[in-house]
Amino acid sequence: MATPQVIAPPRTRSGSPTAGVQHVNVRHTSGFTVIGNHLTQHPDLSLLAIGLGAHIQSLPAGARVGIKFLTARFPEGEARITAALRELEAAGYLHRDRVRLPDGRVVTLTTSYNQPHATAPAPAPAPAPAASPAPAEQPPPPPIPVETRHRAAADLLAGLRRHAHQLALSARDIGELAPEVTIWLERDVHPATVLHALTSDLPPVVRHPAGFVRNRLTALLPPPLPAAPEPPPGAVPLQDCDRCERVFRAPEPGHCRDCREAAPHRAA
Repeated sequence: MATPQVIAPPRTRSGSPTAGVQHVNVRHTSGFTVIGNHLTQHPDLSLLAIGLGAHIQSLPAGARVGIKFLTARFPEGEARITAALRELEAAGYLHRDRVRLPDGRVVTLTTSYNQPHATAPAPAPAPAPAASPAPAEQPPPPPIPVETRHRAAADLLAGLRRHAHQLALSARDIGELAPEVTIWLERDVHPATVLHALTSDLPPVVRHPAGFVRNRLTALLPPPLPAAPEPPPGAVPLQDCDRCERVFRAPEPGHCRDCREAAPHRAA
């Protein structure tokens, strides 16, 4: 007599999902970025805007996020990336400022927010002095002040350990060193240049990372740029091309001649 075949599916464990996604999660210990579900599950943003927002939040301070660089990095075209950046701006995850440098060039300063329209928390008021002769040590102040350049300086310092494990700084160290990095940024030094100055030619062991970084910030600080000569009356100002970031002369920001001429071919 033939043995009957059992064809019924195995019983699912109680509480286990029978459809939809299931997760296999392994705890990350390095090389990760915390991104809120308010972005990854945003009800109004496009999938491209959500992915681009997550990508920008994962980048170190000073990384280039112009349209030219993003178009070279991803397969999506310039128009789609431009639209996604505008979505992120409208939702409060991104802010772009047009800044005129002393030499007359106009560049874009981009600020990424991990919370929509976020601002850094203000330092809490100092508590009243304790009656005890040996008061407890107060917690360090927040390391990222409100000013954009100061926040960029703090982000740069916090990310040093990604590039050099010898330079892992505490939150207190970052709060104390950020104003010194801000001086570099206020002298129009690009964050990538600051990063190179702090992480190049390191000894195998750095016993006091904060002191080492402070010494380099002081010893290698470049002088301020000389004042740019005043343009003659009626001179057309210099602009940065929104697409290729090439410098060109025009009364208003926009695209250089080569990018304007290439636009019809790109659309075709």
